[in-house]
Amino acid sequence: MPVSRSPHRLRLAAALLACLAATACAATSAAPGDDAPRGPVTIRVPAEAPTITAALERARPQDLVLVSPGRYRETVRVRTPRVTLRGTDRNRVVIDGEGRRGNGIVVTAPGVTVENLTVRSHLQNGVLVTGLKHGDEGIGRGSDGYHRLDPVADPPLDGFRVRYVTAANNGLYGIYAFNARHGTIEDNYASGSADSGIYVGQCKPCGILVRGNTSERNAVGYENTNASGPLWIVGNRFTGNRVGMTVGSDYLEALTPQGGATIAGNLVADNAAADTPEQADGGFGIGIGIAGGRDNAVAHNRITGHPRAGLVLTSTEDLPPIGNRMTGNAFAGNAFDAAYLASTLSPGTGNCFSGPLGRTVPADLAGVMTCPGRTTPTPGGHTLPATPPAPPGTPFLDVPLPPSQPQLPAAATAPTTPVAAPAPVDAADVAPPPPTLLADRSRDRR
Repeated sequence: MPVSRSPHRLRLAAALLACLAATACAATSAAPGDDAPRGPVTIRVPAEAPTITAALERARPQDLVLVSPGRYRETVRVRTPRVTLRGTDRNRVVIDGEGRRGNGIVVTAPGVTVENLTVRSHLQNGVLVTGLKHGDEGIGRGSDGYHRLDPVADPPLDGFRVRYVTAANNGLYGIYAFNARHGTIEDNYASGSADSGIYVGQCKPCGILVRGNTSERNAVGYENTNASGPLWIVGNRFTGNRVGMTVGSDYLEALTPQGGATIAGNLVADNAAADTPEQADGGFGIGIGIAGGRDNAVAHNRITGHPRAGLVLTSTEDLPPIGNRMTGNAFAGNAFDAAYLASTLSPGTGNCFSGPLGRTVPADLAGVMTCPGRTTPTPGGHTLPATPPAPPGTPFLDVPLPPSQPQLPAAATAPTTPVAAPAPVDAADVAPPPPTLLADRSRDRR
């Protein structure tokens, strides 16, 4: 009886011969249903899989899922370790929630890279990276049905990278790393988030680097809750939000108190924009707020243009601000450059400033909180002067979409690289940013 040869087998034999002739076969395309041992492959969407979800279901560790331009109306869940999800064009590969789906991309496996694409118009998060067992449901701080989460029962996800991602018009967070560690959030753009553009929460120690991002027209540009060092927030642009950035402790999450973050070389400017989602109005017009945080280094940042205050230190319930050092920051155009508003219940100690300060609350703050002194103003009774109510905001889905953003170099052909823990950053090595930091990526172009 003749032996039949299927076209699939013939193609596979031809591919194997080609690999042998080249003495290497490191990155071929994946064949559906092929469970044989193989090296890393590239799975192309939609050429080889009709959806991103279908491609990820076939992916194995170290594979590249490479997505061509188009609108993808799906919630993408990455459950396979060490996979790279990449768009060939950051601005034209769009995972669109259409104002109906909860999450855009949910990563619950370690060592995953998400890069060079846009994720927008989701009711919860644009990109969520989490060690939660039910992370694909978007559970996290601020979500409906939130319960305090136990990082022992749900160990943190270990290792991730999110870069060259545009996250726009999402109902909670643009890029959200929660109960995750040893990761990099780099060269992203976030706008139109009804909570914060970028959020790092519940990790101690975190081992996370947040660098070179632009976050504007959000309720809060960057939020850091119960996320402790080593953690580096370096060289970012947080401008034109309702609040620039917040760092602090919160009993709604595990791992209080927050401490040990390095916040250096960031541009935090003009955070009193009305064309932003209508939340965080208690802090409207503040650049950096530290609430109940400890031993944070705030160095060489440019903090300008805030109608309430450039930098505020305060308590969170019974958690005082302790040991925070503000050194070498450049203040300009703020109603008050700095304010110390710790409560009588949680007065704090060991916080200090070095470098020139303009108006402060209390008025003698610069004298009694100089570094390396340990004197602290008398707590209680200090408040910022009353300001007009925050202006009405804009529904998150109506915030104008961002301008085109720079691409990952050679996105269609660049090899994948393993996720690695970021190298430490010394604040002393970080220069103050220019007033035009990352202006080419901003809607304001200045």
